[in-house]
Amino acid sequence: MADSRYSPSARRRRLSALLRQMREERGLKIERVNKELGWSSGKLSRMERNEWKLPSMRDMKDLADLYELPEPMREAIVSLARESRVRGWWVDYKDVLRGGLADFESGASMIRTFEALLVPGLFQTPEYAAAVLRGSRVLSDGDIDRKVAGRMRRQEVLTSTDPPRVWVVVDEAALRKAVGGQEVIKGQIQHLINLAERPNIDIQVLRDEAGSHAGMEGAFMILDFPDPADLPLVYLETATEDLYLEEPEAIQNYVASFGHLCNSADSPEASVRFLKTLA
Repeated sequence: MADSRYSPSARRRRLSALLRQMREERGLKIERVNKELGWSSGKLSRMERNEWKLPSMRDMKDLADLYELPEPMREAIVSLARESRVRGWWVDYKDVLRGGLADFESGASMIRTFEALLVPGLFQTPEYAAAVLRGSRVLSDGDIDRKVAGRMRRQEVLTSTDPPRVWVVVDEAALRKAVGGQEVIKGQIQHLINLAERPNIDIQVLRDEAGSHAGMEGAFMILDFPDPADLPLVYLETATEDLYLEEPEAIQNYVASFGHLCNSADSPEASVRFLKTLA
């Protein structure tokens, strides 16, 4: 596929926003559209809230007719629906990769991450990732192997033809935890040193002496996309679910927090020197 930053989830999210915009521009209520097209009462609401999996080409054509869309706009929503249905590599790992994060990462132009207790998943070595997963004490060896394989596949975005800019702030505490034992954490730190040499990757270490900081409430990820029509996302991971925040105010707050974290952390150059002393 020509577009190296291709995300079906981002296309589907853009399509949902576009459908809502077109309906509101025409002053139509959701109930009227559902009635005109013979749809169930909640169908259009789910579409506009992006609570769907595979957009229907027939539905797009029906909406285009009802909204009397000109040909360019008609083709736009049909194309977005078609692109939203493409299967990415992550579908093969849907049993172990939750919530479509790998999909959004594949389409991102910039990824900003703060981690307090762990090395970020995109930067983990297989040994470190396995040790982290083993620490949960609820996964079988087979499940751990599958999750590690999926995590390593996610990391291919870092070395793709047109990789995203990745900017990570990691707390010193995460680097001092002997996850998997001394050899595993030593290999992990060396891996971070190697990654920091890539032109698209910046790593900053938030040292203990920084004291209280803007990330005290926990880890987060901010994803930006190359098309202005795809607004940024904030990703939060919990023990049971993945959360995506889209509200502009929430995005601004996390962007501001990340900026404060960068100011509190060592510079990328000083961070690499610190990593070398740890290794």
